[in-house]
Amino acid sequence: MTASKPVLILQLRPEDETSDSEFAALLKYGGLQEADVHRIRIEKSGIPQLSLEAYSAIIVGGSPFDISTPELHKSAIQKTIEADFNRLFDEILSRDFPFLGACSGCGLLGNYLNTPISGKFAEPVSQVTVALTSEGKEDALLSGYPDQISVLLGHKEACDEVPRGATLLMQGEACPVQMFRVGENVYATQFHPEGDSAGFTTRIQTYKHHGYFQPEQADELIRAVKQADTPFAQDLLKRFVNRYAG
Repeated sequence: MTASKPVLILQLRPEDETSDSEFAALLKYGGLQEADVHRIRIEKSGIPQLSLEAYSAIIVGGSPFDISTPELHKSAIQKTIEADFNRLFDEILSRDFPFLGACSGCGLLGNYLNTPISGKFAEPVSQVTVALTSEGKEDALLSGYPDQISVLLGHKEACDEVPRGATLLMQGEACPVQMFRVGENVYATQFHPEGDSAGFTTRIQTYKHHGYFQPEQADELIRAVKQADTPFAQDLLKRFVNRYAG
């Protein structure tokens, strides 16, 4: 596809291999070419000054950063990134600008909305089933979806509750807040819509000592994600791109 304005992709992963893998998946499942996007890796220097007028939409991926980490133990760059997102969300929400945040993007938005973020609803790396709410069935991005879909995820923290003023679109058994919308155009998912077996294999290998699971479980998890099939989650990414940048 060729967008009239590029999609801004903000990435937070410090490792080249995982960042490049995530970027490739966002392009693939979003139906995008590199010419359609402006990619910025913000894990080194934060978010530069941006004009939203230059973009059709914003997509934010995952990261190894935890918002629930005590402030004293956060790195300088994590503090910078969180402050930069708070500044960016001021503009995004005031304009209801098209936004899709996955995993870390979900936590950052929830945190901005003063939602408690903790490890209460953490989930291991896995394929799980999430259910659409009644409001989700009426959402423009989810029109025609089945009542339940399979997704790939893995997170040490999540929103403890639905952010104030947000609409819950998908929920899970182990983690109640799986997808929500603020306004009409600002979305967040706790799961990874770009997730696939290749990308998750890379992440499992990279983050096996980051506390998501026991390191000795890595091979078993890789075998499990190789069987993953999450077409509706991936279609969500394409629907978002087509709606706002197509």
